[in-house]
Amino acid sequence: MSVYSAVTHRIQVNVSPEYRPEQSAPETGRYFWSYTVTISNQSDEKVQLKSRYWKIIDALGRMQEVRGPGVVGEEPVIEPGASYEYTSGCPLATASGFMLGSYQMQAPDGRWFAIDIPAFSLDLPDQRRVMN
Repeated sequence: MSVYSAVTHRIQVNVSPEYRPEQSAPETGRYFWSYTVTISNQSDEKVQLKSRYWKIIDALGRMQEVRGPGVVGEEPVIEPGASYEYTSGCPLATASGFMLGSYQMQAPDGRWFAIDIPAFSLDLPDQRRVMN
């Protein structure tokens, strides 16, 4: 399984996507991936994840933007040296695509800042990996 990584403001985001054939129906144009995100706080202060922004782009170049509060119904506080992990999913109408985005974080003093979610490829396991 591939792991994609980015570090912004001493906060590391690792993403591991995985194709889910049991939730896919290629014959009807539905391909589904899960992705596990690990956010590791390598800074000296606790931070809270307040919102997310995703760009999801399929193999035909069609883009969908997703914004919303928190992740998987939570707005986790991540202490220095700690990590937070969650798994979510993404359906596509094509057999490949990619995702990227950012999280809006808040520091204890009220400062807001963005951290990058690395671009990651959604590919079928038996296909050559290509960033679309």
